[in-house]
Amino acid sequence: MRRIYGAIVLCAGIMHFFKEKNFRKIVPPVLPFKKAIVYITGVIEVVLGAMLVFNKGAKFAGKGLALFLVAVWPANIYMAQKNFKIAGKRMPAALWGRVLFQIPLIKWAWNISKSRTV
Repeated sequence: MRRIYGAIVLCAGIMHFFKEKNFRKIVPPVLPFKKAIVYITGVIEVVLGAMLVFNKGAKFAGKGLALFLVAVWPANIYMAQKNFKIAGKRMPAALWGRVLFQIPLIKWAWNISKSRTV
């Protein structure tokens, strides 16, 4: 399961570089340097995801990912508050569901850091 989670995080990080403009839109307006934030968060996700996939420092990566997910949670909340379009459609339930889904993702990442099998 750790590797699957890592692969998802890794792919999400890579998408920051291919869909940078889309990711920039979800950076809350109070934050400057939106493009840099998107690239930096993309690098963080790629590194943490790869660490989980290849089991290199997975305990550190689990803690790092949990903290990272807490740090980017405001962007998900901002997306839901502004009712951003997903695939060209407004889907507020999906956006708020994503906000709530962040909780088990954070817990899952934290549990990876506590796992004895990593």
